[in-house]
Amino acid sequence: LDRVGYIEARDANARVIISSSTAINNSFVIIADKTSVRIGRDCLIGTNFFVSDSDFHGISISERRGGKQECQDVIIEDNVFIGNSVSVMKGVKIGQGSVIGAGSLVVSDVESMSVYGGVPAKKLRDLDN
Repeated sequence: LDRVGYIEARDANARVIISSSTAINNSFVIIADKTSVRIGRDCLIGTNFFVSDSDFHGISISERRGGKQECQDVIIEDNVFIGNSVSVMKGVKIGQGSVIGAGSLVVSDVESMSVYGGVPAKKLRDLDN
């Protein structure tokens, strides 16, 4: 098991913010390319976690190079539990208290106090408070 974590804020205005009492397990990658990645308080995040505010390139051949990629903030609110091998893509907001199942690909917003899972992640159920 690789025990390395990688955090990068690539642009002068890019920010990675990890709040207090959040635990991130081994082999994670957090990249803020041009905007921000914000992780709230008291989150639990499993191994092999990936999150970024960017796709790093366009899809068309002419947009694959040159730094014109679109970036959007990622916000993970307080008390979120993220399982192993989860990827969170640009522009996503994960609401407080939510659970993201292992192996999920999160491409759209996650409601607070709910369980999401799958590829792409979909709502599975509400959580009891």
